[in-house]
Amino acid sequence: MIKKPVLWTMVSLVVLASMMLVSCAPAATEAPAATEPPAAEPATEAPAAAEVPFTVMPGGELEKAVTGAYTGTTVTVDGAMEGNDPDGVKFSEGVKAFEDATGITVNYIGNKEFEATISVRVEAGDAPDIADFPQPGKAAGYVKDGLIADVKDFLPESWLSQQYNQSWRDMATIDGIEAGVFHRFNGKSLVWYPKDDWDAAGYQIPTTWDELMTLNQQIADDGDTPWCIGIESGAATGWVATDWTEDMMLRTTSLENYDAWVAGTLPFDSPEVKKAIETWSELWFNDAYVFGGRSSIGSTTFQAAPVPMFDDPPKCWMHKQGNFVTGFFPEGSEADVDYGFFYFPPVDDSYGKPFLVAGDVMVMFNDRPEVRALMEYFTVPESASGFLQGGGALAAHQTATPDMYGVDLEAGIAQLVVEATSFRFDASDLMPGEVGAGSFWEHITSYVAGSEDLDTALKAIDATWPE
Repeated sequence: MIKKPVLWTMVSLVVLASMMLVSCAPAATEAPAATEPPAAEPATEAPAAAEVPFTVMPGGELEKAVTGAYTGTTVTVDGAMEGNDPDGVKFSEGVKAFEDATGITVNYIGNKEFEATISVRVEAGDAPDIADFPQPGKAAGYVKDGLIADVKDFLPESWLSQQYNQSWRDMATIDGIEAGVFHRFNGKSLVWYPKDDWDAAGYQIPTTWDELMTLNQQIADDGDTPWCIGIESGAATGWVATDWTEDMMLRTTSLENYDAWVAGTLPFDSPEVKKAIETWSELWFNDAYVFGGRSSIGSTTFQAAPVPMFDDPPKCWMHKQGNFVTGFFPEGSEADVDYGFFYFPPVDDSYGKPFLVAGDVMVMFNDRPEVRALMEYFTVPESASGFLQGGGALAAHQTATPDMYGVDLEAGIAQLVVEATSFRFDASDLMPGEVGAGSFWEHITSYVAGSEDLDTALKAIDATWPE
């Protein structure tokens, strides 16, 4: 934490200037020497408003804001949370320090229909000052229309590179415009396991794909089933399989190919995408490795899939899912006792330790000094303190530290994030809706069910990509 006593600096400069003026003034008529110094006026303590509990970038609008330069102004933020829901409350807790330090009011006006209402507001000329987009791709149209400010116009390269891993900046860059700053996220590259039973069985955490496949066979040889997998999710059935595909793309090909796949320039029917899917298929389609076998995957809900891990003895031993999944674990399950987690192992060391994420990016529609000040505040982890302390999300900032987390489990996940070499956003969330939330879900589900072979499924997805 860095504190910036700006007001003390200003007071010191004023005093110094006064002394210089006195020393340069014409000599006055000599006054009789005082027999004793006059009584001093009681000293008044200088205000400490600039001593703030978050890092302040030198020379930016936030530095001015903490001196009171924008006191009384209001910044409006729109997003997908509602002010009185748990996430809305956590957001408010995170911006309270900013409001207290600057005198700027943050007016959050979010709602569950944000993705529809933001379009209406923008078209009506009533865009919020800042929008909290759950997916950076949703901001792309506004960037193309020239409605979004480039954060590099007021945040220098040195500051951005200090606060973020380059991958976060890459994901926020649209058509050459760094359209926003990431605030918080959920990690997806995680494998969960029944810790107490696991330790008793003597199983070791795998750190490579080969070690994971060896562990699969070891568990099968012990007469148990390694994995719990389910992809049923109503109209969204199949998204779990898209997550596995995305994680595997990051582990079997380059970030450039991943980005090209998201953009539609690397087709689904390419050797790279096919290899990624075939890699996880080795695990999914081995009936000895999946609880209920391949035929059960399509009919098992993603919520129910991990529950057999908690049976006594466990009916399965591993489940891959984002950090939100603990909300579906049996009531009373205790982290680090009943369950633990580990990083989904890399397949090819040359691609490092990538992390698949989904998260929120802040973009600025209206360029005013107080809005810039809040955008700058969103680049420090303290801005997400409500989520870090209350649980539910991780800080996207590489300057976040484990002690900022109020939930030990998420502090542990945050440590894995620190060790990650790159990040990429959930690809299906960035693709055109008819693909990412349409044909990709549909045809990957058909492939898992065995009603389509992989070549047919991939060609069918490509056929739906918009011109």
